[in-house]
Amino acid sequence: MTTTFDSTADHALKARHRAMWALGDYPAVATEVIAELGPILVAAAGIGPGTTVCDVAAGSGNASIPAALAGGEVTATDLCPDLLEVGQAAAERAGATLQWREADAENMPCADARYDVTMSCVGVMFAPHHQRAADELLRITRPGGTIALISWTPEGFIGRMFATMKPYAPPPPPGASPPPLWGNEEHVRALLGAGVSSLHAARRTLKVDRFASGAEFRDFFKATYGPTIAVYTALGDDAEKVTALDADLAALGDAALCDGASPEGVMEWEYLLVTATRDS
Repeated sequence: MTTTFDSTADHALKARHRAMWALGDYPAVATEVIAELGPILVAAAGIGPGTTVCDVAAGSGNASIPAALAGGEVTATDLCPDLLEVGQAAAERAGATLQWREADAENMPCADARYDVTMSCVGVMFAPHHQRAADELLRITRPGGTIALISWTPEGFIGRMFATMKPYAPPPPPGASPPPLWGNEEHVRALLGAGVSSLHAARRTLKVDRFASGAEFRDFFKATYGPTIAVYTALGDDAEKVTALDADLAALGDAALCDGASPEGVMEWEYLLVTATRDS
C-alpha cells in the first residue's frame, strides 16, 4: 500500500524529522566542519549571475548563500524553519539576497520546470523516501537544467558513523531508506533514471581538521548533530548502551584520525558529487 503525502503517518514522520534537525546546533556543523562543501557544489553546478536555483534541504544555507553571492537567484528550502532562520541571519551578515521557504523535499511547493539548477548539499539524502525526493528534484528542474548533489558515501566516515549508530537506534519507519545510499552512484542513477540525459559522479574527500581526538569528535556531534542527538535521546536512561555508544563513536573517530592515508590530526570524509542534466 502506498503512503500518500497527506497521510497521518507521513505527517507524523515529517514532524519527527523537523524536530530532529532542530536539535543541537547543526549550523555549527555547517560552518565549523563542512563549510567548504557549499562552494564546491556551487562551482560544480555552474551557478552564475541570473541562474535560478533551488537548494533542497538547504539547512542553514551552506550552499544557498555561496550560490546567491555567485549571482544566482536562489530559493533556499528546508523542512526545519529553525535552520532557515539561522540561515537568513547569516545571509544578511554576508550581504546575500535570497528567498527562504519551509518545504518538504518529497513534496516541493514549486512549479514544474521552475529552476535552472536544483541542488542539495548533504541535505536531500535525509529525506526518508528516496524515490519521492528524486522525482521532485526532476520535476522542478527545467529541461536541460542541472541537478547537483553532494552526499556522504556509505563507505566514508559519515556513512560509517551511521552504521555505528544503527544498532543503538530505533528501527526506521516502513519504506524509509538509509541516507548514505545517496552516496552510491548506482543508487542515484536508478533514482534519476530516464529523467536525466547525462550524469557524472565523482567520489571526493573533505579534509576535516576540527577534532584532535575521537572523543572530541563524539562530544561535538552529541551536542550539535540532530541524528546523533536523536539516537542518544532514544537510549534514555540505559547507561550501559550510552557508555557503549560513547566508546564506539570515539573509536570510530580515533581510527579515522590514525588512518595512514590521512595526515596526522586530519580526518578524510568521503562524499559523492553528482551533476546531472535534466532530460529535455
